[in-house]
Amino acid sequence: MSHLSNFKNALETAGFDAAIISNKLNQRYLSGFDFDDGLVLVTKGRSYLLTDFRYVEAALAQTTPEMEVLTPEGGKLLCIAGLLGDNGCQKVAIEETVLSYADFTRYSETLRDYTLEGGASAMLTELRLYKDELELETIARAQAITDAAFAHIVKWIKPEMTEIEVALELEFYMRRNGAEALAFDTIAVSGTNSSRPHGVPRRKKLEKGFLTMDFGAKVDGYCSDMTRTVVLGSADPEMKKLYNTVLTAQKAALEAAHEGASCKGLDKIARDIIHGAGYEGCFGHSLGHGVGMFIHESPRLSSAAPDGSLFLRGHVVTFEPGIYLAGKYGCRIEDMGCIRSDGSFYNFTKSPKELIELF
Repeated sequence: MSHLSNFKNALETAGFDAAIISNKLNQRYLSGFDFDDGLVLVTKGRSYLLTDFRYVEAALAQTTPEMEVLTPEGGKLLCIAGLLGDNGCQKVAIEETVLSYADFTRYSETLRDYTLEGGASAMLTELRLYKDELELETIARAQAITDAAFAHIVKWIKPEMTEIEVALELEFYMRRNGAEALAFDTIAVSGTNSSRPHGVPRRKKLEKGFLTMDFGAKVDGYCSDMTRTVVLGSADPEMKKLYNTVLTAQKAALEAAHEGASCKGLDKIARDIIHGAGYEGCFGHSLGHGVGMFIHESPRLSSAAPDGSLFLRGHVVTFEPGIYLAGKYGCRIEDMGCIRSDGSFYNFTKSPKELIELF
């Protein structure tokens, strides 16, 4: 079944007659069309993409046949009010996690004859958890571009470069080689800046020591996410210990990944290894997060994950332990894996993980 059909079934099960979707990525998930100025209306009867003249030609060519493209002249919400009536709708789901108070006020005033309730965000979050084979293939294509970018960058980096130049080259390479966009802002942080898990690349010459690069491509709306840490110069014994601890923790979590594995338990496997090596308090983020059209989706591999949260078929998650010594340096290694439709575990990420020393 299509994403739209699955969502309509979820609406019916929850007792809704319709849903108004305003989030750009959720709109693309349901319609197949990438745009950022309009609304999607899903009813128990027909479904509609409301846009304007700027997008209509592309929308007609790209939107799923299950959805009608409209270009309302009197305002999108007024058009929706009429469409809800035409389709016999009363109870309407809205995206409770993304709709602003100002927009909710507008919705409430224009759609005063209908009952608006939250619920669409939760339903879509649940549906996006489970990727089908086409989605998994698309994510694999995005990761293949990301892997190629890493192979390129380790040959391209020179000592006189800046962090921002490294980040830009990764971005240019991915775009030149098939990415429609970046999955997120690229991280390339060296030396003391590498102790910041989400540090911002500086217009500063690369520092000796660790260089952590966290980057990803987007292909047909789906993201990849990978981190590799290399050493600029030679690694001393302490750096090798830290790096190998992160690598051991990641490999142990990957080896334990299987259908039905506890999301909290996978995090604990990596965390116990890092803490046992003397780095307690230096791994402050979760082991991983879901990836799809959103770069951060459910489920989470985290100590804060619900006790019953399991790694299941169709889930795509990152495995990204790290150790960060404030003011000194840090290291993170990240792969992206899934449980396929046959119940097997698959690692999308092919880039090498042994310690690499450059110049």
